[in-house]
Amino acid sequence: MSVDIAEPFTPHPMLSIRLLRELGDPHSTLRAATDFRSTAVLIHAGGEVDAANEHTWRQLIAETAASAPSPGLFVVDVSGLDFMGCCAFEVLAEQAGRCRARGVELRIASAAHTRVTRIVAACGLSDALPVYRSVDAALALPAPSD
Repeated sequence: MSVDIAEPFTPHPMLSIRLLRELGDPHSTLRAATDFRSTAVLIHAGGEVDAANEHTWRQLIAETAASAPSPGLFVVDVSGLDFMGCCAFEVLAEQAGRCRARGVELRIASAAHTRVTRIVAACGLSDALPVYRSVDAALALPAPSD
């Protein structure tokens, strides 16, 4: 019998079968991978988000946000996106409000930090969507506390 103490089990974000099928469709222009940390959940997005796949994006954001620890962080890395329509930012802003109510802070990470920050500002969403230069920068600052 082992006397080793096991680490606390933390489940990875579970995405619905429907969402996995939509993301795995060879014709899908949206790609995503999720990552779970003890105090954060991350999405690494690639491809494009526009009106044609807004529903899939909305579902991806909602399902992943639901698994974010509270208090904690939900980081959406958009560095791999070639195009991100205003609808994508609107979805993030809506989810940011829901996350805040649960003690979770939604943060955007982007290698194109300056450009994404300008778009967020032009959409009037600067207060709702903080943008960081990288995933590491988004994770480095402390998460909100209760």
